[in-house]
Amino acid sequence: MNYQKFSLRTSMSLENDLLKKFDSDPRLRFFSLYLEGRNIADLFSFKLGRQSVFHSVASGSFDGLSLNVNKEYFKVSAYFGGNVPAYNKLELTDQFGKDYVAGTKLNVYPLEGLNLGIGYLQKDFKPEEYSALRLDENNNPYQVIVSRGSTQFKFMTAEVGYSLDKYFSTDLKFDYDVNFARTHKVEFFGTYSQISDLAINFYYNFREPLIRYNSYFTIFNNIENTSEIELGADYKLNKNFTFSGRYGSVNYSDETSQRITLGVFSRYASVSYKKNFGYAGELDAISLSSAYTFFDGLVTPSLSLNYSSYKVSATAPKNDLLAVSTGCNVRPWRILSFDLLGQFVNNRIYKNDYRLFFKINYWFNTNLDVL
Repeated sequence: MNYQKFSLRTSMSLENDLLKKFDSDPRLRFFSLYLEGRNIADLFSFKLGRQSVFHSVASGSFDGLSLNVNKEYFKVSAYFGGNVPAYNKLELTDQFGKDYVAGTKLNVYPLEGLNLGIGYLQKDFKPEEYSALRLDENNNPYQVIVSRGSTQFKFMTAEVGYSLDKYFSTDLKFDYDVNFARTHKVEFFGTYSQISDLAINFYYNFREPLIRYNSYFTIFNNIENTSEIELGADYKLNKNFTFSGRYGSVNYSDETSQRITLGVFSRYASVSYKKNFGYAGELDAISLSSAYTFFDGLVTPSLSLNYSSYKVSATAPKNDLLAVSTGCNVRPWRILSFDLLGQFVNNRIYKNDYRLFFKINYWFNTNLDVL
């Protein structure tokens, strides 16, 4: 619902298994439910309620408040709220002091095409108590309640981005783990597209494992960092076909792993092939997907086919996986659509697994003249 600069927005789903009864059926999920105000007093915008946050470390949903001040040469954003409970229940956490996410970010634009940013994020997770058996001095078992400290993320972030007349763009991002006082990730991405119909891409990252503070995994000292590099190109043959190729390599402390990706993309379908080899295992995979709209969007059938053959190491046995999905979207009106999707999976764990999904989508938008 909309009224001038204010809107009430929500996204939810109701799901129920028709063939087998589960204790949780039916399950209502609230993905978002918030009041939004835009450009209030020509100064700031806000969202109050359940909303999403996008961050390289801790993306997800939270129940709280976010503020944005967006001007010509700078942008400031801040948010705080409680973590969303499991299954997106319409409930609030009962420990906001130990179960929350908070962050802020400042972006400045000193020159045309140049973006400089710095930010901070903290996310705490409510500690869960559990019982365990222990032995006393006489080796007699007794039960104790184990209560851990709050596990958390604390990160400083920085970024630099520059683009020049749509021919060249580059982004550099840096994440610093405050808890462990070390660099968590350095990420660089660049694109050069001055040559007609050709884009050349370069990607690099250095990454430390993402571990919560006070987590059990902090006792392990042999968790390794990785560095990754990828070079690729996209060539537009004509308005209907684009060819893509990528080569990447991941470096571990004593090993390496490589991957090759080739693809053809068109308005009606796409085909891609991927091959992995080296320390991370061996993989050959081919994917085909297609979707086309008829009668001005009334009917949109789709098809997806994925086949892969993989081994976790050169000497391990080979496993095959086949996944097929086909469906149809019917949209008689802009606000109402029906989806029917069938899936087939066959692998080492799921033998000839069939599933059928049906979904109704209703999009409503109401402009209120009076409150």
